[in-house]
Amino acid sequence: MLKHLFTSETRVKLLTLFLLHPEDEYFIRELTRKLGEQINSIRRELDNLKKIGLLKSKTKNRKKYYVVDKNFLIFDELKGIILKSMSDNDTITKKIAKCGEIDLVVLSGMFIEKVSSIDLLIVGNIDKEKLGEVLNNEVGTKRPVKFSILTKDDFLYRLKCKDKFITDILADKTNIIAINNLQVSV
Repeated sequence: MLKHLFTSETRVKLLTLFLLHPEDEYFIRELTRKLGEQINSIRRELDNLKKIGLLKSKTKNRKKYYVVDKNFLIFDELKGIILKSMSDNDTITKKIAKCGEIDLVVLSGMFIEKVSSIDLLIVGNIDKEKLGEVLNNEVGTKRPVKFSILTKDDFLYRLKCKDKFITDILADKTNIIAINNLQVSV
């Protein structure tokens, strides 16, 4: 099954779009505009993804719409791979990094589509106003981002004391450590 997933750039773009937006439906022409790929390439890859069961299709208003099947056997794992592969190059992470001296960024909650007490943990010396702009402009959500900012010393102290908030965040393997200049592990 995996050999059918990662063999083309178009497929990677489709996987990224569908796995990060599992509620959304797309028709072929919309996908060609969104992804900047040829229609035949899009059509071929949609057929491949549909054959293995990752995508479902339905017809509405004489247009064929595609949507990801969230019950697909390895849906969560594929989504995790996509998120982890994006974490190094992720625009939000890069923009957060420009808001100050960042030692650690952990993505949780809305960033991994999981219910969590926090969406973002940042350790470092950060300009809160710049961070607010980044979060307001880059994160297209209807609800505010729940985040916590700690100084490096405060974080290291809380880690040493095995603070429940910190250890829970770091121990959750679904969370993504996008920046780790402290070489932290639990």
